Amino acid sequence: MVEDETSIAEAVATRLRSEGFVVHLAADGPSGVRSCHDLAPDLVVLDLMLPGLDGLDVCRAIQQERPVPVLMLTARDSEADLLEGLATGADDYLTKPFSARELVARVQALLRTVERAASLPPVPADALTPVVLGDARLDPVTREVATPHGIVHLTPTEFDLAVHLAHDPRRVFTREELLETVWGYPAGGGTRTVDSHVRALRRKLGNDVVRTVHGVGYAAGPDAAGPGSGGGA
Repeated sequence: MVEDETSIAEAVATRLRSEGFVVHLAADGPSGVRSCHDLAPDLVVLDLMLPGLDGLDVCRAIQQERPVPVLMLTARDSEADLLEGLATGADDYLTKPFSARELVARVQALLRTVERAASLPPVPADALTPVVLGDARLDPVTREVATPHGIVHLTPTEFDLAVHLAHDPRRVFTREELLETVWGYPAGGGTRTVDSHVRALRRKLGNDVVRTVHGVGYAAGPDAAGPGSGGGA
């Protein structure tokens, strides 16, 4: 956990340790990068505002070395900040103040996602077949995303969300269904996380890759209002 506010770091570390996790603390950006290099953690809880290097720079640095799930903590609540965090490789975020219970649930969900991805077959053959979302071709084997403009980097969660929508393009998924299936969260909270990831997909792959069905959820394809409408996400 990379967090410069001692009270928050210690409280979160205590709660995570009580759940059976081994937790290492770093109080600034440079020491966070060094700790990730030395420890090769299974997951990083990363504050956005840090001395030395901010959380975005830390996230870029650790993702360049090896893919690792990142849960970003932020006191900011603007869409631009959240999208920038997701774009640098964060898989999820929590806005301060947050409950320790919710943080533990997010950590467990991210780790379950990694465990599922690393598990061995059986995997249906069609699940390994490249799929198309808008103008993007997504390869579940290489996890490469090819567009007419070149290769696009998606975070692991963004990729899983895109593939999930593309596999059943006629179906409209509720936010709760997506949380349970893609994130592994229990139903009942965190739906803004889905909205933020949809915005990230639109920003990276085009506004027509995901449509909003108002009052229901999301599906593959363009919004009826046309590109740039944002779909109210």
